[in-house]
Amino acid sequence: MELFKEDKIYNFLGRGKIFFIASFVLFFLAIAIIAVKGFSFGIDFTGGTVVQVKYADTAPIDKIRESLKKSDLFEHATVTEFGSPQEVIIKTPASTIALDNDIGDTTAKILVGTGDFEIRRVDMVGPKVGDELRVKGLTAFLLTLLAIMATVTFRYEWRFALAAVIAIVHDIVITFGFVSYFEIDFNIESVAALLMILGYSIHDTIIVYDRVREHIEESKNTDFVMIINEAVSRTQSRTTLTSLTVFFVVLTLFVFGGDIMMGFSFPMLIGVIVGTYSSIFVAAQLVVWTGFSVSGYRQKMAEKVRIRAEKEKMRAQFEQGIV
Repeated sequence: MELFKEDKIYNFLGRGKIFFIASFVLFFLAIAIIAVKGFSFGIDFTGGTVVQVKYADTAPIDKIRESLKKSDLFEHATVTEFGSPQEVIIKTPASTIALDNDIGDTTAKILVGTGDFEIRRVDMVGPKVGDELRVKGLTAFLLTLLAIMATVTFRYEWRFALAAVIAIVHDIVITFGFVSYFEIDFNIESVAALLMILGYSIHDTIIVYDRVREHIEESKNTDFVMIINEAVSRTQSRTTLTSLTVFFVVLTLFVFGGDIMMGFSFPMLIGVIVGTYSSIFVAAQLVVWTGFSVSGYRQKMAEKVRIRAEKEKMRAQFEQGIV
């Protein structure tokens, strides 16, 4: 399926500076939002208890809060609507309770008189486990970022690697700026989304980089901007189809997965959009601004070919007993 004509070259970088500046305004705005609002960490990272309660009618949140105040266990608890007016989530920092007491049963006793309800879910995470999950999540992100940078550096020039990593950080920051702004719970599913965004973003960028390298080696054109425009134009149909496929899958999770999937589906939804955009208007533009030289790259490639040919010649002479 061809959405863009492959024989037509679109001037993607013609207005690249405008899109690039707009993109980084959004980047620094996201940093400001994260710095001011922070994240609404789930109990996966903070430790504590979450109780999901469903009422037959609209949940009386004020009554629930009044009832919870009577118990020391829920002294610092928060009550929020969850998915529908009939359901609420009760969060409390308390994460330890005697084994002979079930916190679900305790909650049910406390809420007697607030209406007809049922306890649908009880999740409990200790503070030590929460700290461990937070450290492991951050470690996984940093190791993945280092591995990506090493791989791209080995495969391309350092300028490509630098541009790719900056583009990835750009995607992550903007995505989680939205997470912070809309106060989406940051939990272990969000870390999974973060790692998937890393993979999706670099995959999209690598597709463009591969085509750029092919055009450098195959054509005689020395205008790097023209080479990038041609490479992006050739991959645009594939990129659009892939992005739309992933987008609609994630959109389905976002719409029908409910609040319990929000920590994964919302970051992925934003990440797919931003990752697709950045592979063209951020990663490609940054390589141009790093001063990449097409003629210099071709000279290096020619030198590598010459050295390889000399090694093959010497090996052949050695095998024939000439050397």
